[in-house]
Amino acid sequence: MSELIERLAEGLPEDALLTDPDVLASYAKDMAGFCPAGAPAAVVVPRTVEQVQHTMRTANGLRTPVVAQGARTGLSGAANATDGCVLLSLVRMDRILEINPVDRIAVVEPGVVNATLSRAVNEHGLFYPPDPSSWEMCTIGGNIGTGSGGLCCVKYGVTAEYVLGLDVVLADGRLLTTGRRTAKGVAGYDLTRLIVGSEGSLGIVVRATLALKAEPSRQLALAAEFPSTDAACDAVCRIMEAGHTPALLELMDRTTVRAVNDMTKMGLPETTEALLLAAFDTPDPAPQLRAVGDLCAAAGASEVVPAEDPAESEMLLQARRAALTALEAVKGTSMIDDVCVPRTRLADLLGGTAEIAERHGLTIGVCAHAGDGNTHPTVCFDATDEDESRRARISFDEIMELGLRLGGTITGEHGVGLLKKTWLAEELGPVSLDLHRAVKSAFDPHGILNPGKLF
Repeated sequence: MSELIERLAEGLPEDALLTDPDVLASYAKDMAGFCPAGAPAAVVVPRTVEQVQHTMRTANGLRTPVVAQGARTGLSGAANATDGCVLLSLVRMDRILEINPVDRIAVVEPGVVNATLSRAVNEHGLFYPPDPSSWEMCTIGGNIGTGSGGLCCVKYGVTAEYVLGLDVVLADGRLLTTGRRTAKGVAGYDLTRLIVGSEGSLGIVVRATLALKAEPSRQLALAAEFPSTDAACDAVCRIMEAGHTPALLELMDRTTVRAVNDMTKMGLPETTEALLLAAFDTPDPAPQLRAVGDLCAAAGASEVVPAEDPAESEMLLQARRAALTALEAVKGTSMIDDVCVPRTRLADLLGGTAEIAERHGLTIGVCAHAGDGNTHPTVCFDATDEDESRRARISFDEIMELGLRLGGTITGEHGVGLLKKTWLAEELGPVSLDLHRAVKSAFDPHGILNPGKLF
């Protein structure tokens, strides 16, 4: 065995250290396309904080790269292996350590699946709002690493707003505790917010204290069909300008609707150019749904159909959650963009994306968290077709450039990873990039944590 494997084995149980080449290959990458993955030296699957600390001390001493992983549902290549690295998979650290209904917090390990936590806190009459489309698979640690969002963001916000405190193993194996359990706290720099969204480049999250909310009423939704994406985006602006706060406000274009129907057989209306879903979770949502329906009609909706009950609302929600998987099935491969723009520029982004698709002869479906301007233009292509793959990559970059030109950001919730590192430098600019590198150096002087990602 190599010195790395020997040293790791000294402080790990046998089942926590994986070296079989086929097993290593199965851990080597996340779900992002166009992102290279190296050959890892080992996979460590710890169950305790002490095992994570041992792994980091060993890696730091040997200057070996470490890439932290959750469920590998990410879409930016942030969890991809680099050559000779240790992949630190945290999926076995999956305990919910505490749910406190008085303080309205949960304390969890990073491998807890988002949906598992949501259901557990529901039993206490509580609610953990961040709900990525992959919530049945993705882990809290991964959500924290990418600063993920979800369908409820328009009302409840993103992961960063629910992380009160963290336990983080640093590159040299020391244990850092950030934040608090209290509702308020402004002592010192906000290192908790710094860690959230850092994609494993500053430390390894081993425990999180999360804020919870009282469980709301079940959502009641409506679906509005539009003759154009411009009209649907106009409706979004009218809804927000009127002061409504829907629990979700989601948009699917015609390509996405047809893809979802092909995969799920849900019978969504395929004649529409854009389908807008709005939902409220207030005790009596009917007046708000009527008001939103009127605003959709004023914006040019051809049909407004309220759900009859929460079960029908849930069906619409499941259709939206299926969108990215359905688009991937269109041609077998997809590149999922994650551009967020001001709501007032949403129509410009969708229109510009359609023009890019036509110019490159590609199928690009768009689904969006329209209420907060976060879009997911999804380039569908045949990966075995070299020219189509080339055009897919060009179109992906053009959509990101369009988003920046419209005053937006290259990522609203998926992170940067490998896929967007060139564009991160474009968005940040040289001064901010210098400060990012200085922060990285302070946390990780030898640059072993997720090297080659972000910048």
